[in-house]
Amino acid sequence: MNQSLTLQELRALGAALLKPAALSELALFVASLGIAWLLVRLLQGNEPRLRRSVLFGSTVLNGALFPLLALLQAYLLRRFLLPFLGLPLAVFKLVIPVLVSLAVIRLSARVMSATLPESIWVKIVERSVSWMAWGGSILWITGLWPLAMDELDDISWKVGATRMTLRSVIEGGLTSAFVLGIALWISSVIETRLLRESQADLSLRKMAANMTRSILLLLGLILALTASGIDLTALGVLGGALGVGIGFGLQKLAANYVSGFVILAERSLRIGDMVKVDGFDGRISDIKTRYTVIRALNGREAIVPNELLITQRVENSSLADPRVLLSTVVQVGYGSDLSLVMPRLAAAVEHVNRVLSQPAPMVQLSQFAADGLELQIYFWIADPENGAGGVKSEVNLAILRTLTEMDVEIPFPQRVLHRSVPRSKGS
Repeated sequence: MNQSLTLQELRALGAALLKPAALSELALFVASLGIAWLLVRLLQGNEPRLRRSVLFGSTVLNGALFPLLALLQAYLLRRFLLPFLGLPLAVFKLVIPVLVSLAVIRLSARVMSATLPESIWVKIVERSVSWMAWGGSILWITGLWPLAMDELDDISWKVGATRMTLRSVIEGGLTSAFVLGIALWISSVIETRLLRESQADLSLRKMAANMTRSILLLLGLILALTASGIDLTALGVLGGALGVGIGFGLQKLAANYVSGFVILAERSLRIGDMVKVDGFDGRISDIKTRYTVIRALNGREAIVPNELLITQRVENSSLADPRVLLSTVVQVGYGSDLSLVMPRLAAAVEHVNRVLSQPAPMVQLSQFAADGLELQIYFWIADPENGAGGVKSEVNLAILRTLTEMDVEIPFPQRVLHRSVPRSKGS
């Protein structure tokens, strides 16, 4: 009976599509697509198109906003305008399920691309959602959707005292994935906006972004479990088991997460600080909830657990003051007039790029060496993240030029060899 009814509906739909009134529906649908495209283009304005934008995408058509607006207009036309004009439902009976599928595909693909841009699961999820969405639209158009839902309801099993069907499992899984995806997208948008602001400290913005993501994911998980029909009171046992697990096997992981929030809240370590941890020198490039990324000047990166930054000594070169003191050594001959040489060397070093004038460079007589007078030159820089090798080389070149202009000798080690000639036997 149901199969014959489905065939009759398909024949009626085909006959309606061949009537002249279907052309009027098609014209209205094309006009709604044009209006949707124009609205998206006006909302986008002259801003640069971002490849990871969920609503707009890299172009107008591949974002999620275009199919959503087109779907909204198609629904309003079908609900109000077509009955008013007395037009039969033919074209819109086809296009609305298609637009629903397109909106679901675009929204899921854009959300996955925005939240997990480097993940290999983006393409897999997009293809899976595409197959399910197009399959659902075909079932809806052909009238087989109720039959398919009835078949899924017939496949059931019992978990304890609860009866579960394949339909409820699929609907719960899809609902959970959708809610968590939306939560990830909102947290990603908020994090991007927070990190883009320049008024507040970067570490505070990072802490706010991490806390926002955690709260939204927790709320999304609760909503997903509720939508799936899972009783939240049953999670008390799971919470107790999770607490025991944290107390034994997950305590390190929990300590790293807590340490991450402590670091960001205390601001003892900030993004951009030059630090030395466990013999590794570098600049903090990012602070995650579980670990901190430290990038050395040669490009190497170290992933340091946050607990390590709390429990052991960390040398921070730019916590209170980003300025760093550097030094170099040069020797001059014992006959040099230091009252003239030392001020000239300090002035030459001060004119080197990246060397600070306040505090001013200093030249000190460090010791009377075996080959000459040893001078220690001290100077300050304010950008240690750019490295010390380049500025130290420029300082040494400035010292060499100054000593050459003043005809000051730079002594080199000299050794005197005494050779003893053995006497001949006849002498």
